Amino acid sequence: MTDFFADSTASGDRNFSVSDSAVKRIAFLIEQEEGDGLFLRVSVSGGGCSGFQYGFTFDDEIRAEDQVFERDGIKVVVDETSLDLMGGAEIDFVEDLIGASFQIRNPMATASCGCGSSFSV
Repeated sequence: MTDFFADSTASGDRNFSVSDSAVKRIAFLIEQEEGDGLFLRVSVSGGGCSGFQYGFTFDDEIRAEDQVFERDGIKVVVDETSLDLMGGAEIDFVEDLIGASFQIRNPMATASCGCGSSFSV
């Protein structure tokens, strides 16, 4: 089941969802870091084989340009520019034979690379 993060100040296309497996994995990783106050920062930067690439880091500082989304006590933060490039996306955590990773299903992406970590719009 997927629940939606919603920001009361954002329009519908500036929301994104997170899978149950992603919430569980984020909580587990924060616990491993023993990081009270940590949250997952999701960003988009130029690069990768398709033009843009996703970034995932843990952070403890919220900036003025950040949008904060929360579910089940887990916070995910996305800066305004990144959110412009992935509004309506779903963040998932996938485990398969070749490994485990966070993946984003981005409806704004017109193409992506084989590994799913970069995209174009």
